Amino acid sequence: MSQKKDLKFGVAIPQVFLNGKADMDLVKNSIRTAEDLGYHSMWVQDQVHGYVPLQESVSLLCYAAAVSSKVKLGVSVIVFPVRNPVHLAKSLSTLDQMSNGRLILGIGLGPPSGSEDFYLAFGTSYKGRVRRFNENLKILKSLWTEDKTNIEGEWATLHNISMEPKPIQKPHPPIWIGGQHPNALRRAVKYGDGFASAGPTSTENYKKHVTLVRQYMEEEGRDPATFTISKRVYLAVDDNEDRAKSRLDDWFNKRYSWMVKHRPKMVEQSCVWGSTARVTEGLADILSGGAEMLILNPLWDYMEQMEALASEVIPQLRSNVP
Repeated sequence: MSQKKDLKFGVAIPQVFLNGKADMDLVKNSIRTAEDLGYHSMWVQDQVHGYVPLQESVSLLCYAAAVSSKVKLGVSVIVFPVRNPVHLAKSLSTLDQMSNGRLILGIGLGPPSGSEDFYLAFGTSYKGRVRRFNENLKILKSLWTEDKTNIEGEWATLHNISMEPKPIQKPHPPIWIGGQHPNALRRAVKYGDGFASAGPTSTENYKKHVTLVRQYMEEEGRDPATFTISKRVYLAVDDNEDRAKSRLDDWFNKRYSWMVKHRPKMVEQSCVWGSTARVTEGLADILSGGAEMLILNPLWDYMEQMEALASEVIPQLRSNVP
C-alpha cells in the first residue's frame, strides 16, 4: 500500500463526561501526553445540544491549542448547515492563529431525515440543508482567502465583507468532509481536502465508501497526494475481551442510543477491542480498506490506552502494513 510512509495516527481528546462535569486535568494531561508520544493530531467531535454531556468543539480545541505546541488539532465533524458561516470563519481563523496553523476542519451535513427538531433549534430546517452546506462552504473559503467577499446567497448576502486575520495555513486549513451517501462522498472529493469517516460507520461500509471516494477522485482528476482518507475508530485495549465488549456496549447505549436501536450490532461492526495483538489486527483490517489516517478513540483509561497504542500497536501497524 503506497501510503505506508505517510500513515498517520491521531487520538481523540476526552470530551464526553457522562457525569456532566469535565475532568480538565485529564484533558490537559492527555493532550500533552499525546504530543509527547508523537501522535500526529488530537480530535474532538461536534454537538451543541442533546442529552450527551459533550464539551463544545471549538472551545475545547482552543484550550488544546493553549496547552500544546506541535500536535495538529482537528474536529470531525462540525454540523455545518446549522452554523453561521461568517461567525464560524472568524472563530476557526482565530483558532488557526492561536495554534500557529495546526487546525484541521471536518464538516458534515448533520442528522438525517426525521431530525427536524435538531435543525429548528438553530433556526434552520432539514429542507435545503445540502444547499446551505454548499453556500456556507463557499462563504467560509472566500472569507479565508479573499480581501473582500461578495456573495448573493440563498441564506446570506455579503457585500464587500472583509475578515481579518486570515488563517495561518494557506490557502486555508485543510477541510475534510464526512458523510455516507454517495453524494456526500462526491462533495468531499469535489470541494474538500479529505474524507472523514465517522466512528459508528461499520468497517464494511467504510471500505465501500473508500472505493467510491477513489472512483470519484479519478473522475474529478484529484491528485491522491492532496487528499486524505481518514477513519475514526472506537476501541478498547484490554486483555479481558468480555469486559471490554461489555463496557463498549454500555458506552454506546448511552452515547448513541438512537443508533443502537436500529443497529444492535454497532459495536461488533465498528469497534476494535481486546489485547494489543487483537487491536492491531482490527486496525490493520481498517487500514487495508484504504485509510491513510486513523483517529483512535479510547473511551476510558485514556492515558494507559494512549500509551499502549503508541508503544505496542502503532509500531506494529507501521511495520506490517504492506
